[in-house]
Amino acid sequence: MPSIREFSLGINQLSGTLPEDLYYGLPLLEVFAVVSNQLEGNIPKSISNCTFMKGLYMGGNFFTGSIPKDIGNPDKLEQLDFSANHLSGHIPSNIFNISAIQRLYLGFNFFSGLLPSYLGSGLPNLKDFSVEVNELSGQIPKSIVNASKLYKLFLNGNKFNGEVYNVIGNLTNLVALYVGANDLNGLIPPTVNKLQSLQLFDVSNNKMQGSIVEELCQVKRLNVLYLANNMFSGTIPRCLENLSSLQRLDFSSNKLTSYIPSSLWNLKNIFVLDLSSNAISGRIPPEVSKLRSVIQLNLSRNQITGNIPITIGGLQSLQNLSLAHNNLQGSIPESFGDMLSIEFLDLSQNYLSGEIPKSLESLSHLKYINLSYNLLHGEIPYGGPFKNFRAESFVMNKDLCGKPQLGVHPCIIREKHRSAKMMLLIKYLLPIVVAIILVGSCIVFVKCRKHQVGERTKRDFLNLDPGRISYYELLQGTNRFDESNLLGKGSFGSVYQAILSSGKIVALKVFSLDLEEALRSFDVECTMLCNLRHRNLIKIISSCSDNDFKSLIMEFMPNGSLNRWLYSYNYCLDILQRLDIMIDVASALEYLHHGSSSPVVHCDVKPSNVLLDNDMVAHLSDFGIAKLLGFGQSEIFTKTLATFGYMAPEYGSKGAVSVKGDVYSFGILLMETLTRKKPTDEMFGEGLNLKDWVGESIPHSIISILDDNLLDRHNPNIGNILPHISSIFELALNCCIDVPEARPDMTDIGASLEKIRSHLCKVLGTSH
Repeated sequence: MPSIREFSLGINQLSGTLPEDLYYGLPLLEVFAVVSNQLEGNIPKSISNCTFMKGLYMGGNFFTGSIPKDIGNPDKLEQLDFSANHLSGHIPSNIFNISAIQRLYLGFNFFSGLLPSYLGSGLPNLKDFSVEVNELSGQIPKSIVNASKLYKLFLNGNKFNGEVYNVIGNLTNLVALYVGANDLNGLIPPTVNKLQSLQLFDVSNNKMQGSIVEELCQVKRLNVLYLANNMFSGTIPRCLENLSSLQRLDFSSNKLTSYIPSSLWNLKNIFVLDLSSNAISGRIPPEVSKLRSVIQLNLSRNQITGNIPITIGGLQSLQNLSLAHNNLQGSIPESFGDMLSIEFLDLSQNYLSGEIPKSLESLSHLKYINLSYNLLHGEIPYGGPFKNFRAESFVMNKDLCGKPQLGVHPCIIREKHRSAKMMLLIKYLLPIVVAIILVGSCIVFVKCRKHQVGERTKRDFLNLDPGRISYYELLQGTNRFDESNLLGKGSFGSVYQAILSSGKIVALKVFSLDLEEALRSFDVECTMLCNLRHRNLIKIISSCSDNDFKSLIMEFMPNGSLNRWLYSYNYCLDILQRLDIMIDVASALEYLHHGSSSPVVHCDVKPSNVLLDNDMVAHLSDFGIAKLLGFGQSEIFTKTLATFGYMAPEYGSKGAVSVKGDVYSFGILLMETLTRKKPTDEMFGEGLNLKDWVGESIPHSIISILDDNLLDRHNPNIGNILPHISSIFELALNCCIDVPEARPDMTDIGASLEKIRSHLCKVLGTSH
């Protein structure tokens, strides 16, 4: 066997480990290949003894540990493949000094650290270089341009920062450049126009800025251009029509403005065109039909207006179309029935009117449709693919009817000979009579109610007997309100930890008497909490009140607030703990909205107002700006503003308060709990907010927005966990719909979270 020059056992389902002395007996070995097997353990150090080795292929296995430090000894090595294993640690510097090496594949491992500054200088013959999907950091070495023969460069999926240098233009042989999914910033270098061999350019999922440079239009062979999920601004270059070979273009999730240039519709070879999640305005022109080859067209989450052109039906190859979250009007064209290849159709969140065309029944490949949140009316088709669609596809439209399982009223066939007079009576007279009766009843009830509630509130709350816990006892219990006992400060006062004479530890909320709003806040909390009793609401033990001092004595929460657990590095909550806390908050809000005698709107749902007891059970606190809705009231108005970032749009703009405002705040809180990003985080601004950031990332990029402490991205079970987390984000987004009436009730939200929790427990194999 010592004379063997080639050893190849690729894709044979080999398992076990390689013996440490394997290479000692093969001194003349030139090629060793065990690609795509199930081998594990460490890579034998004896590999460095094969001085004639030219090709070493060990990718697609389960090798662990680090690469042997002497790997660079075989100086004739031309091909090295350790990709798609579980290798970790730093990449040995010797590898970057093998002058003969042409192809170096180290991607899809767990390598960390920096690439050496001399990278390209030590590898003058390098043609293929892949370190994609690792944990490498630092800047991309400028010396990479010294590898002048390089034609494929895969650096995506790491933690590289800094800029894409101007010197990149020196790599004139480059065919593919992948640097996506890093932390790169800066501009697209104008020297990109020197890369005349370039066919694929991917800088997506970074923090790059500036405009999309017109120099890109000079790279004639470009067929894949990915700039998604950055901060590019300005307009889409008109010159893109010069890229006649372009097949895939993704500019989604940036800050692009203005119209879609008419020249873009001349890209006759384009397969995928994604301009979603920008601020693009204007109309979709009839020229869209020129995209004869397009398979996926996504213009969603923009500001596009006007009608959907009839000519769109000419896109015979189109499989995936999304025009959702725009300002489109008019009817759905009958010509949609001509798009025979369509599988996915999303027209939701627009102002489309008219009936759903019956022609859609002929779309035999259609698997998903979403027409929700429009102004559609008439009968929902029931033939063809519509047999398989659910109610979610049609919710929140003007007057749709159809099968009961679709969540709409059945279609009624009106009697042609019904009396016109009877119809007029029913339509006009009856509502007037009912309204008069209701108004009169409400006036009588409200007068009685105000008197009863006011008297009961004063009587019940003051019967807590403030004298039972005196100011002197509180003074002693807080060591004269020493700052060492201070738990936190708010807009209307401070909260202290106090030890009563009985030895009981309590939380003491002291109101600032020099603020008129604080006095009102004290009165509001007294009014609200004296009649509210729920496991997930903070419990008021007593009060201490006179002309010079006002305070509430509350149950002490030893684990502090959710805010502390989210943003302190000394604490960490797993996914089930966070979900349990949100279920507790949902239960508290459900009680406030539907379980008390009159609906209560909390108005300030946020992490600092969610307190955790010794068992990590959540309690909603701080009712200082809460509102009590009277009988029959669904909305009231106020001039008191809540916390910025958590307020519903109608609260911030009009001061409109309703239970649906709490639902919106809960949705923001739910997103924040999973992402560990405050709605006021510095990354949000200039058109981007927490809600849009989450919306743009589901369902395919969830891992990129999750709190890093929440899940291990290398967890082998992550593929089963992420769909359930996606469901939580979708629920949160539904809570934050701009139209209050479209938001779900807390009863349904709580039930949905309980269901998701049950599924997650099964996936995680726990009853936690």
